[in-house]
Parts: sequence; structure tokens; C-alpha cells
Amino acid sequence: MFFSNVLSAQIQSFSLSGNIKSDKAEQMEINLLDADNKLIKTEIADSNGKFGFNDLKGGTYRLKINRNGSEVYHSETISVADNTTLPSIDLNVKAIEGVTITKARPMIERQDGKMIMNVENSIASTGNSAFEVLEKAPGINIDNNDNISLRGKSNLLIQIDGKNTPMTGNDLANYLKGIPSSTIDKIEFITNPSSKYDAAGSSIINIKLKKEQRKGTNGSIATSLGMGKYVKNNNSFTINHRNKKINIFGNYSYAYREAYNWLVLDRNFFKDNNFEKAYIQDNYLKFKFNNHIAKAGMDYYMNDKNVLGFSVGLISNSFNLNGDNSNTTLNSVYKPESTFNTQNVSNDKWTNVSFNVNHKYTLDSLGSEISTDFDYINYSNSSLQNFETRTHKINDGTDQLDIMKGDLDGKLNIYSLKSDLTKNLKNDWKLESGVKTSFVKTDNDLKFFDVKNEALVPDLRKTNHFIYEENINAVYGNLSKKWDKFKATAGLRLENTNVKGTQVTTNQVNKRNYTQLFPSAVLSYDLTEKSNLEVNLSRRITRPSYNQLNPFKLYLDPTTMRSGNPDLNPQTTMNYELTYSLSNKYFATLSYSKTSDNITDILKPIVEDGENVTVQTFENLNSASYFGLYLIAPIKVTKWWDMNNSANFYYGSYTGNVSGTQINNKGNFTFNINSINSFKLGNGFTAELTGNYKAREVYAYLNMSPFWSLNIGAQKKFKNNSVLKFSFTDVFFTGNIKGQTNYTDYIENFAVNRDTRVVTFSYTYNFGSSKNGQPRKTGGAEDLKQRIGS
Repeated sequence: MFFSNVLSAQIQSFSLSGNIKSDKAEQMEINLLDADNKLIKTEIADSNGKFGFNDLKGGTYRLKINRNGSEVYHSETISVADNTTLPSIDLNVKAIEGVTITKARPMIERQDGKMIMNVENSIASTGNSAFEVLEKAPGINIDNNDNISLRGKSNLLIQIDGKNTPMTGNDLANYLKGIPSSTIDKIEFITNPSSKYDAAGSSIINIKLKKEQRKGTNGSIATSLGMGKYVKNNNSFTINHRNKKINIFGNYSYAYREAYNWLVLDRNFFKDNNFEKAYIQDNYLKFKFNNHIAKAGMDYYMNDKNVLGFSVGLISNSFNLNGDNSNTTLNSVYKPESTFNTQNVSNDKWTNVSFNVNHKYTLDSLGSEISTDFDYINYSNSSLQNFETRTHKINDGTDQLDIMKGDLDGKLNIYSLKSDLTKNLKNDWKLESGVKTSFVKTDNDLKFFDVKNEALVPDLRKTNHFIYEENINAVYGNLSKKWDKFKATAGLRLENTNVKGTQVTTNQVNKRNYTQLFPSAVLSYDLTEKSNLEVNLSRRITRPSYNQLNPFKLYLDPTTMRSGNPDLNPQTTMNYELTYSLSNKYFATLSYSKTSDNITDILKPIVEDGENVTVQTFENLNSASYFGLYLIAPIKVTKWWDMNNSANFYYGSYTGNVSGTQINNKGNFTFNINSINSFKLGNGFTAELTGNYKAREVYAYLNMSPFWSLNIGAQKKFKNNSVLKFSFTDVFFTGNIKGQTNYTDYIENFAVNRDTRVVTFSYTYNFGSSKNGQPRKTGGAEDLKQRIGS
């Protein structure tokens, strides 16, 4: 802080003040923009119409004045080389009320190296969950195991408001399915994060929830009802009260959703290229979610330089599963030799309690600040599982009943402390630096029992108790400089990682300690007033999730299970991007990445107790390479028809050895196309048509078939500030997944159907003030929660 204040004293600062003539001047929002039309600061005029901006450096600025969310004044360029007082600005109310200027945010836009999808503007997202919104987003692909990839890259870091989500894989998908789309403002896709971000994840997807930034008391109420094969209901309520000193906020959402996963499998086992056995399986899983999300907090504006805030959050998710799994086993001459049916019933409960306290110290009005965050996060999960398997041997006509019960108890605690400095220096230099430390401990205790004569007999082969401890310490620095047409940023992040995994049941202990550097750089050049070229590079790391390292087994039926891998190594990735933009509307991005020890979610055959079993687990492939071209081209077809188009062309290749099967640079050229069409029908009516196509893709041992979907929607905005929406997703029920997994001694064909064809109606009512204020502070455990699930 002493160093920052010395630097601040070296910069000469000025003031800019003025006066608005209006009988309702206090309703005016005055925005100060720099020479590049970027927002510097916002003020609200007092009852006499006076306003002022202090601690400005010399340069050129513009003023933009809004009333009731609409722009009513935009100044010419203002030169500031001394303390400046502007002539009075005459904005009488009658003239203002006759002006209506509205500009909807585009569906897809790019800001500060991020591609942004504005979900609030999407009618097709109505009544959906966060998972379903992501599923339809440009460049996103979700496989049959619910793993999310972005432009062909997997092992992403998925965040909610800058904080990592609590799970990965199937658990992450179930968590996102409980978040109503009505609570989402936008989704940021950060394919090449700088050094100020945590180094985890090949890329970052940040789901930003709606926040109220207006003064006074404001809020919204939303509800939706959808029907596919099963019912889906989302409800949310937000409220915010803000004055000059205090901002109090709270929100609550409840989602009840029923869904299904229908998985049909044809599994073929070979030995020395000779067919041995096949499983023909029909697995139908029905899910029920009861999800409660609540958050409350307060920001206290102590003075012009200090803001103190805290927030508490609670997530409670009850997840019930009923599975009906049928299997026919074929012998070496393709004749049925046995059948079994497994009834799988599980009751899961996930609870997350979080607490954040933060402080921001403002060094000047140009964005220089020191911010500090402390986070404590607790997760607990429990699962009671019951498997009843009835097996019939065709040759001898015998029947057998096996009953297995599972009891999973998991706990996790995260402590995180970080502090960041942002400092604007002379001649458009900018310094960013910070430190962070975090401590994590997770304790998962899994017990399995065989039921014999109504007695529970522990199954020690499946029972496991796993404890994982982790400490990560990080420090980073970014330095940027801006010239007339050129901007450069260079950064370096150092992370020290210390982990310990203890398998209590076998007394096996794995320890790892390593320190790594993560450089990043961005070079940006304005070719013309409307075109820009940007070069971006960064090094990233993906550490295995806590449950990916846990070797305990979770069963779907006697032939199918999930298991972690305690021998997983972290993967590291170098990312390179070249982006051309025109009018900040048209974008073309060339990208290349190279990943070592690529963590891959695979299905592989094993032999357990003399039987062929398929296990979903995780392995390190030697390497993965990615080449891509991403295009965005919005088209204004007519005054009432806007079209947002995006296309991603890429080639991924993979090298490694799993289950005795060697692959070398295996992959293919593929692409996906997305088109969002918006129609303005007048009288508050709009409509939307969205189409997606995903071509065939080869991902390591997995070959995914092409698929497409079409969504339609409409909405009506009323004068009482409410909105009624209708949506019909996957109209032709074509958005489901088919594919093949291929090893030397194993071939699996699969088809997955989900409840994707859904008709939904929703209603949202917004209430409160229209005076804008400063956005509130958010907190900071940013590299931990993603890795909790498997």
C-alpha cells in the first residue's frame, strides 16, 4: 500500500464538474467515458443537478447521461488539463420524456478477450436450466457422460460469478440442471485467460447471474412451467436495496425438475481378435431434483475509498434416481446365455454453505485499487444406494437374486485468502499483482454391503475411505501498456502445489509437491478505426479433481461402474490465439493448443471376479493437439430480423495407450454451426428461431455421430415491466447422442436420449427504482470448487 501511494502521488490529477438543469435531476445517471468510449466512473446528480468527478488524469473524455435506463445526452470530446467546470446542461423533463432510445445487447459479443453470450436476451433459454443453456451455446459440446468441452477442448474450469462450481462430470451436470436459466445474465467464454486468473483449467466458462445495480429497492419474481416427457418448474426471487452507504441484497431460487437418461448399449468383448461375449443393455434412469439456492449479503461504503462487504450462501439439492437396467448376455456364437435386471434406487443429498468477507481500497478514480477476499466453503454429500439384481441362466434355467446397498458420506472444507492490486501508472502503464493461498481437505467414506438372509455383510472389495488434503500458494504479476493503436500485456503466475491422498482402507498414501510457472501475453493492434488484430498466449494446468483421484467404485449395474484413479497426473496446456475483429461485431479466431498428460474420461474394459466389466474412469494420454478456426458473423437481414451466426472448425489429435490399445495422432476434422434468429414483431412481441449442427467427431477412443436441433420461442413485454415467454426446444427431437467406443479387445455402440424436447411458459415481473449505482463486490475462492466431483 505504501508503494502504491507513492506511485499515486507522482500522477497529477484534476477534477471535472458540471450542472444539469432539470426538475428531476436526481434521476440522472452521469457516465464518464475515456477516449476509447470505455466507462471510467458513474455518478448520480444531487437534487440541485450538480455532479463531479475527481482524481482524473489529463486527457480527453466524454459524458453520457441516462434517465430510466435510456440515453438522453452524449457530449462532444472534453479535454481535461486542469480543474474543469462545464457549462450547464439543459435537460428539461418534457423533452427527455419524448425521447426513447433502446439498444438491446447482441446475443454474442466480445469484450476484453472474452466471448460473451447474453442469456437474458435468449427466448429459447426460457424455463431451461444452466446445463441446458450451455448445451445449446455456440462452440459447446456435451458427450454421453455429461462432460463439457469448449471448441473441442475438455477439462474446463466452470465458474458461477467467478467462483468455481462444486463438481465435475455427472455431478456437475446434475448441479447445473438445478440452476434456473431465469437467474442467468450472461455466460463468458475465456479461452485464453491471463496470469491474473487461477491457472486451473484449459479454458474458463463463467456463468454470471443477474445482479441489481440500481439505487433504491429493486427486485424481480420469475416462474416457469415446462413439459417434456416429465414436468419442470423453476422459480426465483431477488431483492436489492441500495443507498449511498449500504447495499443489501438477497436472492432465492427453487427448481423442481424431472428428467430421464435412456442409454442403449451394445458391448462386444474380444480376445486375440476373436469374439468372446456381448452385453446388450437397455438402461433407463429417471431423475428428480429439488434444488434450493439462497444468497444474502451486504456492502458497506465506509467512505470514498473503502468498501467492506460480506455474503453467505446456501445450496441444498435433493437428487433421487430410479434406474431400470436390463441386460442380455450373448456367448461366443452370439446366442443368449443369461439375462439380468437391476433395479437401482438412490437418494442423494448435497449441501453447500459458503461465507465470504471482502474489502476494497480505492487508490484513485481511474480503477486503481487493492481488494482482499477471504472465503470459507463447506460441502457435504450423502448417498444411500440400493441395487437388486435378478439373474437368469438360460441353459440350466436357474435364477438368482443379489442385493447390494451403498452408503456414501462425503465432507469437504475450503479456506481461501487472496489479495490483488490494480494500479494505473503514468503514460498508460497498468500494473496488476496479487497473492493467494488456499487449503482444502476432503473426506469421502464409502461403504458397500451384500444382503445375505436379510443381514448386511460388508463388501470389503468395494468399500473405501479416502482423505485428500491440498495446499496451493500463488503469486502473479501483469504489466500492460497502451499506445495510440497498440496495446501489450505480459504476465507471469507462480503456483506451488502440495497434495496428500490417503486411502484409509489400504493405508496407501500418495504425496506430490511441485512448483510451476504460468506465463501469459496479449498483443493488440488497431489496424483501422474499425478493425483490430489480437495475439494471445497462455500456459494452463488442470489438476485432477478430488474424486477423480479417489479409487472408490460407484455401480450402475453388475457390469458397469465408475472409479477414480489415484495415479493421475495434472495436465498442462499451452494455448495460442490470433483474433481479427471488425466493428466489434465480426470475429475470426485461429487457435492452437498442445496438452501434455491429457486427462481423459474414458470407458474401458476390465475383468473383475472373472467377469467382463466396463469401467468409466480417467487416464492420462501422452498428448493432445488442437487446431481451430472460430467465426462469428451477425447479419441484419431486415429492420425486424437479426441473425447471429457462429461456426467452429477444428481438428483434434490424441496420442496415448489405454487398456493395451495404442493410438497415435488419432482424431478428425470436424465443425459445429449455430444460428440464432431474432424477429421484432411490434407491440412488445418478439420471436426467436435457433438452429445447431454438430458434425462427427473422433475424441481419442470415442467416435461421436453428428446431430442437430431446432428451437423456437416468442415473448411479450408488458408496460408493467413484466415479460411473458414461450419456448419449444429440440422441436424435432434430434439433439441426442450416438457413438462408438473402440479398443483392441472391446467395441461399444451407444445411444443416449434425454428429455430435450420441452415446451415452456415463463413469467417475470421486475419492480423497483431505476437509478443506477455501482456494481457490488463479489468474492474470491476461484480455483478450488471445480474439482470436488468426479
